[in-house]
Amino acid sequence: MNTRTNRRWLPAVGVLLALAACASTPPPPEMALADAALARAVAAGAPELAAVEMAAARDKMSRANRALAADEPEGARALAQQAQLDAQLAQARAESERARRAELAVQDAAGALRDEMARPSR
Repeated sequence: MNTRTNRRWLPAVGVLLALAACASTPPPPEMALADAALARAVAAGAPELAAVEMAAARDKMSRANRALAADEPEGARALAQQAQLDAQLAQARAESERARRAELAVQDAAGALRDEMARPSR
């Protein structure tokens, strides 16, 4: 390319840079981390097994999205971090509850087996 052609493109590049500067702030990475944590909590059964914690996580994520839409990235970041922690807690509680239920099922099965073994044979 010659210098004459380069000069023709300079105003277009300037316009593109100006438009990019005026674009809304990209979401902080914490938003994606919180979304991923919410998805893991849902997969772990948190909506049923840890409903209170899951509701708190979803509420904070909703508030983070509203803060981001209002061009308040720091508020969005803080709320997303809180949502992520709440979602992780919901996931842990759900996994704990699932383990507790499995333990009870094993105990019930062991009790039934003991009862069966204690019966006199015919």
